[in-house]
Amino acid sequence: MKKTFYAFALLGLSFGTSLTAAAQGTRDKEVRQPVVRGGEELPERSCASMDVLAAQMAADPSLGQRMANIEAHTRSFVANAAGRRTANTTPITIPVVVHVVYNTAAQNVSDQAIANQIAVLNQDFSKTNADASLTPGIYAGVASAVNVRFTLQQVVRRQTRTSSFSSNDAVKQTKRGGSDPVLPSKYLNLWVCNLSGGLLGYAQFPGGAPATDGVVVLYSSLPNGTAANYNLGRTATHEVGHWLNLRHIWGDATCGNDFVGDTPTQQTSNGGCPAFPKITCNNQGDMSMNYMDYTYDKCMYMFTAGQAARMEAVFAAGGPRAAMATTTATTAATKTAVYPNPATDVLNIGVRTSEHATVTVYDIHGQEMRGARFDAATGQVHVEGLNKGLYRIAITDGQQVTQQSFVKE
Repeated sequence: MKKTFYAFALLGLSFGTSLTAAAQGTRDKEVRQPVVRGGEELPERSCASMDVLAAQMAADPSLGQRMANIEAHTRSFVANAAGRRTANTTPITIPVVVHVVYNTAAQNVSDQAIANQIAVLNQDFSKTNADASLTPGIYAGVASAVNVRFTLQQVVRRQTRTSSFSSNDAVKQTKRGGSDPVLPSKYLNLWVCNLSGGLLGYAQFPGGAPATDGVVVLYSSLPNGTAANYNLGRTATHEVGHWLNLRHIWGDATCGNDFVGDTPTQQTSNGGCPAFPKITCNNQGDMSMNYMDYTYDKCMYMFTAGQAARMEAVFAAGGPRAAMATTTATTAATKTAVYPNPATDVLNIGVRTSEHATVTVYDIHGQEMRGARFDAATGQVHVEGLNKGLYRIAITDGQQVTQQSFVKE
């Protein structure tokens, strides 16, 4: 059985020191990664989240205590069966702001690629991904959906003179060639850019500074991108897992601890697509297919119930992202259904609208699209005159405004 974080906390070991040591091991591994571009093959997944956490803890001594408090809250939530969300509970819906920071035209990923990435996140977190059926039988019973969904709120595009970024958070600051975050207390900020050193992405754990909160991924890791073996959108799934307080499954140490009870202890990270079972640390086989390992995108396809509980804990009362849950839960309750999405000719609005209702369609830059026409009698928006791409629809009934994104095919 895994040791728990709380056991060695009682022994008086420093939380910050433990994380820094683990992150240093990650850093040593990452600096050996070659710079790879285009369709060339990245030899191994490279995530700098623990490296970033170590740097932040060194710069802010108070972060260690905040992280310890979050762990205590998480333990309480996971242990309380009544507090655990069930499959019948309305999911927390997280609005996402995507920052496309590009130096070349290839790095300026399309609206469709962004929509596809949001779709992959929703499939992976809801356990509706087609490859979930590949989960080995001994782990099928712990494979779980997570009570979190994602919706695209806004796309911010900024051209930069910076050819590539590292894990130093420059991409999150306009003055350093990146893009400032948008209301990180309300939105998941996702930066899509070119990363150096073979780095696929990194995330900030709960408890960090709001000015740098969010997730960063390599532009070519989005679905159908050019990062061979890492172009199915699972880099974002892995990094959002960190943003929701998951650790690497091997605990960033030899036979380490990821603070989750139903994941097996394993010796280290797995790369590529290892045959199952690969037995290490006296387990029944490494859970290499877990999103928090380092395997190829096509070979990771599950979270566990313990990981789901840990992620959902951040939104519970007293959790580090509880305010976001309150905001998005209200939004989800009043959200208007629009369908089909993607749309070709017409977009249906799934509520009755009054004669005073107004419906407006905007492009991703906020410009009103006068080519879209709303028919109040049928509750349909005619979009056949729009070019293909991502749009936002705002529905106003005189009292409140609801907004959603849709794709025009």
